[in-house]
Amino acid sequence: MSRPFLSRLKGNARGCLAFEPLFLIPYSMFSTYATIYMFQLGVSETSIGWITSIGLIVQVFSSFISGYLTDLMGRKAALLYFDILSWSVATLLWAISQNVWFFVIAAIVNGFQRVPHTAFYCLLVEDTPPQERTYVFTILQFIGVVGGLFAPLGGLLVYHYSLIPGVRILFIIACISMTLQFFARNYYTHETDMGIRKMRETRGMSVKAGLGEYIHVIRDMLRNPPLLIVFGVYILFNFQMTMKNTYLSLYLVDYLRIGDGFISIFPAVSSVIMLLVMWILLPRIGESYIHRAMIGGFIVSLISNLLLVIALPGELFWLSVSTVLAAMGTILTLPYLEAVVANAIDDEQRANVFAILSVLILLFIAPSGIIGGWAYQIDPRVPFLFVALAFLVSLLLMVVYQKRTTS
Repeated sequence: MSRPFLSRLKGNARGCLAFEPLFLIPYSMFSTYATIYMFQLGVSETSIGWITSIGLIVQVFSSFISGYLTDLMGRKAALLYFDILSWSVATLLWAISQNVWFFVIAAIVNGFQRVPHTAFYCLLVEDTPPQERTYVFTILQFIGVVGGLFAPLGGLLVYHYSLIPGVRILFIIACISMTLQFFARNYYTHETDMGIRKMRETRGMSVKAGLGEYIHVIRDMLRNPPLLIVFGVYILFNFQMTMKNTYLSLYLVDYLRIGDGFISIFPAVSSVIMLLVMWILLPRIGESYIHRAMIGGFIVSLISNLLLVIALPGELFWLSVSTVLAAMGTILTLPYLEAVVANAIDDEQRANVFAILSVLILLFIAPSGIIGGWAYQIDPRVPFLFVALAFLVSLLLMVVYQKRTTS
């Protein structure tokens, strides 16, 4: 399977995705424990929410300048330098954290991740034919799913060394692995034709003029209702993902009374379910049924979060069903949603449009940490009701989008 899998990927898509496991595997290992790690080091639920929101505020700023920097520096340079800053440095800071202020500084540094996010998106997509982009994003999702299978290794480290020392080791492993990925990917990719053109165009341009290009981009976006609907769905998807990722592990340990070392099993179960869905179901979904598949995925995700809310402490049945449905819902929506967004954006304005999209996403989800922390203190189940509501609205928007694009 590996030979045809790699042979279909060409150029930058191949160079980008070949080394992505070096990022996603360690990320899946430490992300399960990041919130609990803060909690164990004395950071309160409300402070966790504030730290999340501070990081998102910095991401708003870095998103705003990401299009300009990606065009000015080139896709490769912006990707390499800001990945090292936002991930290599951040994971090292997390590894040595002692109190809330370490986490605040790490959140600020990690907040610059939106610059390499925009640069990676451009590098991955620009030289890839539109008809191949769904496949590219599916493979990216596949790599993320496989990475989730390694989450239990993080659980073994936590079980063996206890939570705080074990998570420190996970962050050090992530720092080394991610840094290796950044340099390897930089070596095996090339600057895109659009990237070279944009570097020439912005070379003598002032910062004010460069950022002023956003005004024209926003005007074009406002004249495109289907694009705005897709962006709305994308924003809501990121909102629910941020809130759920921030509080799910804490919810499992603090409310549902699941053991620290045991919670890493759930990402692995999710990964297995996603792989089965990708293998059995996705090949049967034709291009004409993509929108229906996304609507079905949102329905499944909505049910999944409602089941999470009704699960009782110590009871694994509804939690297990919720985990399976969440995995199915994610794999039925995310790759298709990424491809729909990618194809809706013109290459000429890709960096700036994606930067604006990132800003819009972050403006909507920046309060999610504070809202989630406030809601969690009222009742730990409330954040997941917000997640369910986000899927309900996404479902309705997708129905409107399907009607507009097929009429």
